[in-house]
Amino acid sequence: MIKKIIAGFCLLLSTVVFSQENNASPYSYFGIGDIKFKGTAENRSMGGLGILPDSIHVNLQNPATYASLIFTTYTIGASNSKTKFKTNSASDDANRTTVDYIAVAIPYNKFGFAFGLMPYTAVGYRIENSTLDPSDNLTRFRRFNGNGGLNRVFGGVAYRITPKFNIGADFQYNFGQVETKSITGIKEASIQYPTREINNSDYNGMSVNIGAVYQGKLGKYDWVTSATYTPESKLKSSTERQLATITITNSNNEIVHDQIDTTVSTSSVKMPSKATFGTGFGQNRNWFIGAEYTFQQSQELGSRFDDVTNAKFETAHKFSLGGYFIPKYASFTSYLSRVTYRAGARYEKTGLVINGEAINDMGLSLGVGLPIGGRIGGSNLNLGVEFGQRGTTKANLIKENYVNLFVSLSINDRWFQKRKYE
Repeated sequence: MIKKIIAGFCLLLSTVVFSQENNASPYSYFGIGDIKFKGTAENRSMGGLGILPDSIHVNLQNPATYASLIFTTYTIGASNSKTKFKTNSASDDANRTTVDYIAVAIPYNKFGFAFGLMPYTAVGYRIENSTLDPSDNLTRFRRFNGNGGLNRVFGGVAYRITPKFNIGADFQYNFGQVETKSITGIKEASIQYPTREINNSDYNGMSVNIGAVYQGKLGKYDWVTSATYTPESKLKSSTERQLATITITNSNNEIVHDQIDTTVSTSSVKMPSKATFGTGFGQNRNWFIGAEYTFQQSQELGSRFDDVTNAKFETAHKFSLGGYFIPKYASFTSYLSRVTYRAGARYEKTGLVINGEAINDMGLSLGVGLPIGGRIGGSNLNLGVEFGQRGTTKANLIKENYVNLFVSLSINDRWFQKRKYE
């Protein structure tokens, strides 16, 4: 009963937690913001590998794996990100702590069901640039601020067609708000007032993710093949735009002088299709190694801004390699032998191209799964760390070096089990 109360309480608070500013990357200016990793800390510790149909850990990347669970599972994950931003002439640091997902998965006979909430995209940036115009010897500046993002509520179902083959689907509702502000002016303030533009955009839309997983034998080893596909979808948006002339005080407060009436516009943002394929082999509850490839038609991705001329999107590719090792799953004498040790690596061409330079992302990850309690296959605490790099300092761009620490709690219990004794 206590476990059910904890899970319900977490779901109730999640909408408040997810509303926090959970990004600090200037690259979140483009598209609909940074796409957050859709997966658990267990997957993330293995380079983002999402092909395993685990019987005690919910896999949020492939809905077909829900039918492989043997326990009802409550899971919640959070992370802390420390990022160092570097250009050719300056550097800065940022630190963010966020909740990454809250989910419940329930097996029933040949079916598996799951539902939950997670952030989908995140926007968070503060950018300023100044240039001296030699024609009039005046310094012109532009400031850009943005925050917000989209959240995702999902519900999924899976069915075990045969003992070796599952299919499943997630149905997702994406919603959220993004606020952006830009200020343009001349630093010699007596010349003219700066101009400020504020955009508040509300987004919503449906999407779906379908998956399949096959478990067989490759000689004496267990073999897994996995595939998921997300069809193209659209997000509806409604934007309120407000223009004003302002004065910026020494303490960076903004005093409004003239404000133009707010205008409202509606549009849609195209979300591209995505396909993922993966395979791996190992020995059940001992070790596993796998690889995964993701392909996304990012050139079809819509943008929040129509006047961006120095950036474009191209096809995105992602490669992941990872696995786990458990020394002795059923050991009663050594706790460390029952710990799951995970590791992985990934390389991603994000599809974003700025000033002719592709923005790539790469990382290495390590993690452990710590059993909680004495029951084999019970609840567990998962810890992980990821070291990564995104972007480049070429073409006046920004390189991000980051360290992500993540943690998750997975609470398992049996439901729908007929009692033998009253």
